[in-house]
Amino acid sequence: MTSIKPKIITVVGTNASGKSSVAIELAKKYKGEIISADSRQIFKGYDLCSGKVTGSERAEVAHFLLDVVNIDEYFSLSDYQSLVYSTIEDITGRGKLPFLVGGTGLYVRAVVDGYNLVGAGPDYGVRAQLESMTIDELLHIVKAKETEIPAYIDPNNKKRLVRACEILLLGQNLNATRTKNPLYQSLQIGVTWDISVVRKRIEERLKSRLSENMIDEVKAGLASGIPYEVFYNHGLEYRFIAQYLNNEFAGYDDFFEKLKTAIGQFAKKQMTWFRKDQSIHWINMEGNYIEEASGLIDTFLELP
Repeated sequence: MTSIKPKIITVVGTNASGKSSVAIELAKKYKGEIISADSRQIFKGYDLCSGKVTGSERAEVAHFLLDVVNIDEYFSLSDYQSLVYSTIEDITGRGKLPFLVGGTGLYVRAVVDGYNLVGAGPDYGVRAQLESMTIDELLHIVKAKETEIPAYIDPNNKKRLVRACEILLLGQNLNATRTKNPLYQSLQIGVTWDISVVRKRIEERLKSRLSENMIDEVKAGLASGIPYEVFYNHGLEYRFIAQYLNNEFAGYDDFFEKLKTAIGQFAKKQMTWFRKDQSIHWINMEGNYIEEASGLIDTFLELP
């Protein structure tokens, strides 16, 4: 007898798209709980740098997989997937509906598609050597062993490149870690705007986060002894703030404009990633998006 797979909802989108607020509204309506699918929000603290939901928003709806490990600790895609699987089991076991919410496409795909992550575990000796290399040197290793760089690897993300090289040097094939065994029935809802609107929202959000002392989060981390390289390799806000504190910009305005532009470029890459998935239902954020999303969910859950 074939068991029925549990149902989950995903809400995905670019930076500053409003996916978190949409997910909260929907989760409240459908007695749901939210699991973060953001590779930066896994790390403890740095709430402004990673754009975590506020305490009041967490009080409205339960959120999971925020503040899991320290920023300088190793955390793999397999670690994330395992935590999500156990969290979904907990949520469904209490009669609640899981909402997987975030902009890290690889995290979402690992759960929705059920990647069989059978790659080698971490080899810290190999990793130490790889971490001392430049991005160009790491790319050379990947290109020497793979016909092309897999789409899920950002060639500018040194952390991902180090892990890819580690897998390859330990005799694994990168694509072998991407066989699939989905454990859930998934409805995927996409939140986005025209790119001109996204850029404006990014600018407004960045100004707000900086005014709330986002820079101080990285300053405190550096003062506590966390190496500059950790922040440089963990995402745009961390990287640019570390560079700003290291006097690598002409001034604050130069820092702000370049960070704003970089986030906008990243948002375009996010959208390119998500648009490749034909199963995502993109809702019209300029219309009654909650009603539209609710119609999709009602049909998916077979509600009257």
